Amino acid sequence: MSKLVTIYGGSGFVGRYIARRFARLGWRVRVAVRRPNEAIFVKPYGAPGQVEPVLCNIRNEASVKRAALGADAVINCVGTFRRGGKNNFQAVHVDGATIIARAAREAGVAKLVHISAIGASKESASLYGQSKAAGEKAAREEFPAAIILRPSVIFGTEDEFFNKFAGMAQFAPILPIAGGKTRFQPVWVDDVALAAVNAVTGDAEAGIYELGGPEAMPLRDLLHRMLPVIRRRRLVLNLPSGIMALPAFGFDMAETLTGGLIVNRIVTRDQLKMLQSDNVVAGDARGFSDLGVTPSAFGAVIPDYLWRFRPSGQYAAIKDSAKNLKKV
Repeated sequence: MSKLVTIYGGSGFVGRYIARRFARLGWRVRVAVRRPNEAIFVKPYGAPGQVEPVLCNIRNEASVKRAALGADAVINCVGTFRRGGKNNFQAVHVDGATIIARAAREAGVAKLVHISAIGASKESASLYGQSKAAGEKAAREEFPAAIILRPSVIFGTEDEFFNKFAGMAQFAPILPIAGGKTRFQPVWVDDVALAAVNAVTGDAEAGIYELGGPEAMPLRDLLHRMLPVIRRRRLVLNLPSGIMALPAFGFDMAETLTGGLIVNRIVTRDQLKMLQSDNVVAGDARGFSDLGVTPSAFGAVIPDYLWRFRPSGQYAAIKDSAKNLKKV
């Protein structure tokens, strides 16, 4: 019988790519999510019955254990940028990681891959970074052989990075940002997925791997590289964190006062703290090369999905070619 992998959060941004890669390898894929009816789109990744969404809430230990039963490998892709509500940093990054790792160990799972993030540190200025570090520690305590993957900012068709800034550039003549000098090392989501698959199917040693793309540069330069792709000229204005703190506070308060009906997807106070530190791979860290992956440059990928933000959208290439037609 084919091997089975359980992917917690397998319908999310990263999880769906991991699920697709495992399905292509012939594995049975169990996608453990809170709303299986909203994850039906993963089923065509494989043959009928090969990829199945199952009900699981990481705050419910019994459901986590059921999802781990019989699995040869477990991958934890669950994460959040929300510090409030029931699914907050502590509940998702720490308690959830503990429960998943414990369930994997008790079920006799051979491999556990835990998706974390560069910047995870108990010394981090942000609660996000602190919670990610606590989650890594908890996962390794419960499952000592766990493999921890720490990607830099992840880009891809469904990302909330380039898509967000490109969307802003459609309507605003100025792109106000904080942390314009903070360096990032964008990594393609499918490269992260391949790293996770290789961590399970290969001979990767337990421990931490930091994943970054081939290019590292300040946030301001990343946006300057993005704007020509969407064919828009905009002023990228780097503002002091103190100035950005006021709107961030307002957005956070709106989310709190509405009980989460309004979600702050612009910038949070905690994200401003994250921007105080570079988000790049450490010089002595294990990374993609140790997992047999050659990462793709963001410039080679983003035109494939940011075209919709161009003034002419999908017709931009046709209009360009039409300019070369000779008038009779």
